Amino acid sequence: MTPTLEWHGAGPAGLPPGNPCIVCGRPSVEMFLDLGSTALANQLPSRGTDWQPRFPLRVGACSDCGHVQLTDIVPPEAMFTEYLYVSSASATLSAHFVDLAAAAHARAGLTPAHLAVDIGSNDGSLLAAIGALGARTRGIDPAANLAVLARQRGVETEVAYFNEATATRLREREGAASLISATNSFPHIPRLDCYLAGIERLLAPGGVFVIEAHYLGDLIEQNAFDTIYHEHVSYWALAPLERVLAAHSLEVFDVERLPVHHGQLRAWIGWCGERPVSPAVARLRAEERRAGLGQRDALAAFARRVGTLRADIVSAIATLRAGGLAVAGYGAPAKASTLLDYCGLGPDDIAWIADRNPLKQGRLTPGTGIPIVSPERIASDRPDVLVLFAWNFAGEIMAQLNGYRRAGGRFLIPVPAVRLV
Repeated sequence: MTPTLEWHGAGPAGLPPGNPCIVCGRPSVEMFLDLGSTALANQLPSRGTDWQPRFPLRVGACSDCGHVQLTDIVPPEAMFTEYLYVSSASATLSAHFVDLAAAAHARAGLTPAHLAVDIGSNDGSLLAAIGALGARTRGIDPAANLAVLARQRGVETEVAYFNEATATRLREREGAASLISATNSFPHIPRLDCYLAGIERLLAPGGVFVIEAHYLGDLIEQNAFDTIYHEHVSYWALAPLERVLAAHSLEVFDVERLPVHHGQLRAWIGWCGERPVSPAVARLRAEERRAGLGQRDALAAFARRVGTLRADIVSAIATLRAGGLAVAGYGAPAKASTLLDYCGLGPDDIAWIADRNPLKQGRLTPGTGIPIVSPERIASDRPDVLVLFAWNFAGEIMAQLNGYRRAGGRFLIPVPAVRLV
């Protein structure tokens, strides 16, 4: 039997292999990190809500193909029918989408006659930028509330999950797509074969499929355990991605590593043999082999660091509170839900969390019940320290709150290591 992964500080020892891998199908997924039982990260309850369902949040790796994935899958219907995250809430992300739109438009050779489809299109930010450059655009997203926002931008959006049936319906109505994009939605897919069968059905000859996803290498390097939540079924590296694509006659022809969201992988994908493959693909493949990415030792070391980081976060906040300082938070992204629940932090530790997204204001953090408020609360309450839960946008946030900082306010950045600035 394959030895279980060593784990210290955040949960029980690894389970023996047994879960089927969503990439290769072999029953060889072995847990290496247990973050406990948590509420769904983007299901923010209204005040007065007494109970929320909780689900195990455990991560494993396939000993055959190395793919890192959740061991316990929550049905998508429980998470995406109403969705409170909007892409346009961050100026950094909005600028990123403008850049991606230009790159994708050029790579796919789009004209106003060509079709561009975005899967998990959210509020239509990316497709609006692509359409402005000249293309027919169609969004697909299961969240009806976000489809309303996208249509207000002029982006036609179908409320649906993407699969072969959705792809067939769209192709019959609109024709094949010269560009298909999936930014931060590809990791959400528990049934990759159904999804990629839809890509096969919809993608035109010579077409481009581009995905962006949190990159496993950056997640491990930055101790970004809070990026792990139930929506993120997969934590992608290049090698497992290439394996699952090959089964559908698709291949990565270029790859980029990006700083946005603390480290992402952008993969440019096309039909096998249609385009020359960039040397960047072989370079990243070799880097992953050298780093042992997805292998037992690297994952066990990551798990130990996560346990240490949890202790550091809890200690830092307890020290601030013991010193009589008022502590609040800024940013209520999904990652905040994982961090708060795993660290056992609640309203007694963090008075409230300010967030610019009006869809989140007036709600509570899932499972931990911290009020989410408008950023105007910062000026009225003047907390001594703001914990930056959206730490991947720390530079943007601190620039926005420069007045608070000049008045003596400080920021606690919890990941990749605790820092008070």
